[in-house]
Order: sequence, then C-alpha cells, then structure tokens
Amino acid sequence: MLLSSANIKEDWLMVKAKQGDGIKKLLVRYHLDTHTCNEEKFLSLNNLSPETNLILDKTYLLPIKQVSFDGKSIRTSLGITEFEKAKEIEKYNEQLVLDGIKSKPFQEDKMLWIPHHFTPCNLPVSTNEKRFPIFGKYESTPILSDVLKGKIFYIISGHGGPDPGAQAVKNGHTLCEDEYAYDVSLRLCRKLIQEGAMSYMITRDGDDGIRDDEILLCDRDETVWGGEKIPLSQLKRLEQRIDIVKSLFEKNKKMAPNGQYLLEIHVDSRHTEQQVDLFLYHQANSQVSHQMANNIHKTFSEKYKENRSTGVYKGTMSSRELYSLENAPMPAIYIELGNLRNNFDQQRFILPSNRQALANWIFDGVK
Repeated sequence: MLLSSANIKEDWLMVKAKQGDGIKKLLVRYHLDTHTCNEEKFLSLNNLSPETNLILDKTYLLPIKQVSFDGKSIRTSLGITEFEKAKEIEKYNEQLVLDGIKSKPFQEDKMLWIPHHFTPCNLPVSTNEKRFPIFGKYESTPILSDVLKGKIFYIISGHGGPDPGAQAVKNGHTLCEDEYAYDVSLRLCRKLIQEGAMSYMITRDGDDGIRDDEILLCDRDETVWGGEKIPLSQLKRLEQRIDIVKSLFEKNKKMAPNGQYLLEIHVDSRHTEQQVDLFLYHQANSQVSHQMANNIHKTFSEKYKENRSTGVYKGTMSSRELYSLENAPMPAIYIELGNLRNNFDQQRFILPSNRQALANWIFDGVK
C-alpha cells in the first residue's frame, strides 16, 4: 500500500544544480530514477521540459517531501500502519546519509525525506491537475498555464487498427509507424492540455498510454473517438476520422468559433539510406494552416541549431492535396516525423526523450 498524499506535508526539498548536472544525473544522485513519476513530478514542479539543461547553482525543487520525525517511529510520524513501507523509507533515508547527500540521520535532524514514488504518484495531488487515462502512467496531467485557453485541437495519429503503416526492423524487432506516431501524438496532446487547450485524440488505444520504451510493440487494437473499430479500407478510414472531426467541430463551434485546428502525425517510409528531417504539408487555401506549418518549420530550424551538431535542419513544408487537408472543416496540417527505415532517423523515434522533444517542439511551433 502506498502512502496517502494527505499524510505528507507539501514541503519539497530544494537543491542547487552542480557542475555537469542534467535532469537524469540529478535524479540518479537522489535515487529517484527508478520511477518515471519522479521525473514527471520534477518537470512539473520546476515547469521544465525533458530536454531542458539545468543551470549551474540554480535552485530546483526535487520530488522529495520533507516530513517531521516525531521521535517515536516512522509509522506514527506518517500516520501509516505498514511495517514494510516504514522499513523502505528508513532504508531510503539511510542510503542518502551513506551517500553523503543527507547530512544527518532522521533520528538526529528529526526530518524524514519521502520520495514521490512512495505516494500515489499516479494520481493527481492538487486541483491544478486533471486525469486522462488515455495517457497511461502519465494520466495525471498538471495544468501549467492557460496560454491556449479557448483553443481546440484534434489530433489524428496515422494508420492504426488493421493497418500498422510503415514497418522496419531494428535489432530483430519490428517497428510499426502507427505505434511511434501514436506515442508522439499522445505527448503532444498532453502538452496542449497542460497549456490550457482542449485536445482530442481521434485515434485511440486504451492499452497503450505514453510509453518510455524504445521498442513499442505492434498491435492492432486501436480504435477511434467513440470506440468505433478502424476499417481495413484506406478510404473508409480517412472518411471515418474526418467525419468524427467534423461532428466535434460543429459541436464546439460556439465554444471556439475561430480556434479549432487539426494536426495529423505520421512516420514516413523511404529507402534505408535516405535520412529525412521532419517535414510538413499545409492546406493550399488556408493562411492559418500555412502560418502554423511555417511556425513549426521555423521552430525546428531553431532547435536544430541548438541541439544538432551540424546545426542544419533540412525539413520542408509545402501544400498537398491529402484527404484530411482537403476535407477538414478547420485549419489543418499534416506532419511526417522522418524515415522509419533509416538508422539515423530511427533514433528520433525509438528514444523516448526524442519523442518527447518532437512533441515539445511541435507544440512550440503551434503555440
């Protein structure tokens, strides 16, 4: 049984970043790296994105709560009855003393350190968080701002159900386009919600939330909004998704008369030797669609200057007569994340930190 957050005082430990510290390194030092909810809480507490570089000597909040020790026992201090849980907390605090992280044992300084993963870290802990089971272990979604309040986004993740899309083999494992496009789409959807927007995942998989694995297992159980099965026919799939978007668009007209957008995300398949940066298609007759695609294009160009050794971004943008772009009732863009069959591009997909970076950078362009 986990501790109830109601028994833990909201007094987060503050630490200064040391030379060479990154988010992962800092969490490892405090033995917080074994649970993904610790990293998620660290990002939320400090309003950071996963690729953010920590600043030397800047103070950050760690997902460790400080609780007064009553001088009797850990159980009476925390209001719990579980002996084994108390022993785990005791061992955690003792290890930090042995590592030289905590200066004194809790028996001396009368202060227990409780890492976030000892509380129900998969549940919201404040009124500024909402729960969306579609995100899996990241269902607890902190609302960070209202910068996109009044905006509505519809996200179509390419393929799914009977059609896995492009496929490639990596170290004996099959990579499916729909799984990687879906993971990036979920991360983008969550980010949009965190910044105040309303966001719909049109393609859905109740079993696969946001995943931090490199190899995302292929399956065929995806559905669409409303629980409908995805048909085998490509045309019927396209019609199904756009019909759902049109229905939601009409429903939400009064709520956001000029603030509804469609984002469709895919992974391309080309010759194995062809490296491809993210590229975009926009609607030919929509200035808003063109501007949104251009903003994302510029954002990736700027991010590559900062994060790629060559500093060069070769992605493109153009208009194209695609079904979703031609039939969407709102400004829409179509995004290809790269070449699934290229070894270099595969790093963009299989590394979860890179999938999060893709979602963050698309969000920055959209914002």
